Amino acid sequence: VQLQASGGGLVQAGGSLRLSCAASTTLFSGDTMAWYRQAPGKQRELVAAINSGGTINSGGTTMYADSVKGRFTISRDNAKNSVYLQMNSLKPEDTAVYYCYLNRGPSHLQYWGQGTQVTVSS
Repeated sequence: VQLQASGGGLVQAGGSLRLSCAASTTLFSGDTMAWYRQAPGKQRELVAAINSGGTINSGGTTMYADSVKGRFTISRDNAKNSVYLQMNSLKPEDTAVYYCYLNRGPSHLQYWGQGTQVTVSS
């Protein structure tokens, strides 16, 4: 399984970017897809996750890090085997490499994309 992430770039604070991730496999409702990010010198952290067929930790079908709630929106299109991250009101602290992640339903096999750089200038 390959995950191809795209959409990163350089944007000024307050701007927007939309990340896309295309999976090389059919996505099912039980699969969880997510975006993580890793800033220089920091650990990789969960940004947002989505599971259209069940619940994830928060009890709903989507979850967000507190730092991005109200600014970022995760969505998926199973017909296109893709997940998206709409990022609005970007801040310099959002600067990081963003990684697409897939956790397959029953097997819980995990896959990572190659990462896409997001840089927010102040």
